[in-house]
Amino acid sequence: MNSRMLLMLAGAASALFPAIATAETQLTVYTAVEAVDLDRYKATFEKAHPDIKINWVRDSTGVMTAKLLAEKDNPQADVVWGLAATSLLLLKTEGMLEPYQPKGVEALDPKFVDQDTPPSWVGMDAYVAALCYNTVEGEKLGLKPPTSWKDLTNPEYKGHVVMPNPASSGTGFLDVSGWMQMWGDEKAWDFMDKLHQNISAYTHSGSKPCKMAGAGEAVIGVSFEFPGAKAKSAGAPIDIIFPAEGSGWEAEATAIIAGTANLEAAKTLVDWSVTKEANEMYNAGYAVVAYPGVAKQVEHLPDDIASRMIVNDFEWAANNRSDILKEWQKRYDAKSEPKS
Repeated sequence: MNSRMLLMLAGAASALFPAIATAETQLTVYTAVEAVDLDRYKATFEKAHPDIKINWVRDSTGVMTAKLLAEKDNPQADVVWGLAATSLLLLKTEGMLEPYQPKGVEALDPKFVDQDTPPSWVGMDAYVAALCYNTVEGEKLGLKPPTSWKDLTNPEYKGHVVMPNPASSGTGFLDVSGWMQMWGDEKAWDFMDKLHQNISAYTHSGSKPCKMAGAGEAVIGVSFEFPGAKAKSAGAPIDIIFPAEGSGWEAEATAIIAGTANLEAAKTLVDWSVTKEANEMYNAGYAVVAYPGVAKQVEHLPDDIASRMIVNDFEWAANNRSDILKEWQKRYDAKSEPKS
């Protein structure tokens, strides 16, 4: 082999090896996290792990859960980061999750971690049911602010309440699940029948009812606490009310999809998702996070939100989800907003 040929081969090798060294793993990550938060999560993780790139696929909780189940035999996602724990438990029963114990998971509050060893999912944060009440519109109509869930069935609120559809919104499902766990099936359905008479619309977004109340498009929005605090900070004339009976809640959680071809990169992402740094970022969008001692009090919210959260049986909620949603849709879906 002549010297010219050797030089050509050496040049080709030097061009190839840097490309191999800088090869990136592309992770397809399904999420129901609010879109406004995704860019900062991606940027922070990729800065720490430049060899891994996140490609988000985002939709509401119900839509994303249905998508994952539809793809059971041909999974398209590597990781689910930010989906309701009850949805992930449903996937777990279908054998769709890869059990993995992330580094540092023992630092998390145990109620945010799957009970199996190794866990199939780990929690990030919680969203807690609350009411957003427009004080200006309420005063115009001569209404008194509600103090409890059962107050929402009062005839004076007819046409003035909006809440999320539990089939498409995780917030809507935590409401329905919470009522059933607090009161039992019969009393919960009786409550929802009466509440339905006062509902003007069921939205497909968990935060939208608070936004509508903040904009004066509704008097009462059944939502979760953080959108209310955000709207109030922006000047909306609303009170954030935690009903006297207690608040249902849901954990957003992370899991690895079984069979992923990018298992090591997926584990790296899940390891990062439970860190103190990640939980500090979650606190920018959620008042309650999985890492104890991290959450700072959010303006306009009480400092004892955790005490208002009911004892939540995620396994029960996941096992009964399908039947609950079928019955809910049969009874109430006629008032749901059109899907965009």
